[in-house]
Amino acid sequence: MHLGPNGTRLLQRLGLGPELERCAVRPEALEVRAFHNGATVARQEMGEAWQQRFRAPYYTVHRGDLHRMLSSRVPAERVHTGKELVRFEETVYGVVLHFADGTDAHADVLIGADGVHSAVRRAVAGADAPVYSGNSALRGVVDAADLPDLDPALMYMYAGPTARVLLYPVAGGRQFTYVVVTPAAEGAAESWTSAGDRTDLDAVLTGWDPAVRALADAAGEVRRWALYDREPLERWSTARTTLLGDAAHPMLPHHGQGANQAVEDAVALAVCLEEAAPGSDGIAAALRRYEEARRPHTTRVQLGSRTGQQPKDAAANRRIDAESVDWVLDHDVEAALVGSENRLHQAA
Repeated sequence: MHLGPNGTRLLQRLGLGPELERCAVRPEALEVRAFHNGATVARQEMGEAWQQRFRAPYYTVHRGDLHRMLSSRVPAERVHTGKELVRFEETVYGVVLHFADGTDAHADVLIGADGVHSAVRRAVAGADAPVYSGNSALRGVVDAADLPDLDPALMYMYAGPTARVLLYPVAGGRQFTYVVVTPAAEGAAESWTSAGDRTDLDAVLTGWDPAVRALADAAGEVRRWALYDREPLERWSTARTTLLGDAAHPMLPHHGQGANQAVEDAVALAVCLEEAAPGSDGIAAALRRYEEARRPHTTRVQLGSRTGQQPKDAAANRRIDAESVDWVLDHDVEAALVGSENRLHQAA
């Protein structure tokens, strides 16, 4: 996954900076290349330049590595797996959760961070239909050694007539993650882990530059990701329940912001709950504050992520426009919330 400066500055404050530096990669640049001969069409310097510009690094990281970093910060006895939420009830004293295995639990607040198929989202906002983008993606991980003509310090985008290939380094540069986006008829499951087929990858890359064509030979397990999102919600929260991440705002991957927006949500919610007044009214006010701070921003990011379409003429696109996502990468959700609270206290 991609961790933009808007996400990494928050993770650094949580103490994950040294581990990210060790496990993730800070790409030196993004190169856009022609699909047929590998000629460089455009290059966006990143690395130290983006570190200085956005006051935090841009990383590419394996999802499993980030999960391990985060879980290591939580006591094991606080994590309970294999719990499928089937329904919940809000009371004046909190939330009662009912699980498929017949057990119950009680909480002061329920945070629905249960993904695009969120049961909490359906309960809070009602059922809604997924919106298909018209594309699906073949994705997976390959050893960097199997792509000898590609530099594991760089990200690559190959723009072809019917497909776009993005490769970025993970695992300290020992591997590349690849995402091959192609048009596809609707009908595939709304999932990013459905089984794919190496023959599909081979067919898409026929006639492409040998440097990226090597993917078809190096790929092991291939996954197919049907690119769906949902329409933005008008409401996230009740008095004791709210949503976070994909449960609140599933988005297409074209801006690489899905994980970053979830990290921002988590920090914003933590700030709001930490500063909440005691009692149920304080919790309800904190959830309102969280939603008011996050929903306009994530709606803009969510809708903007739909516009990352394949360029019709890659050769004519000689410059990568980083300005278009400045407002996303510059955002410091924690500073904005703490600053707004301080201004309220000063006004009072």
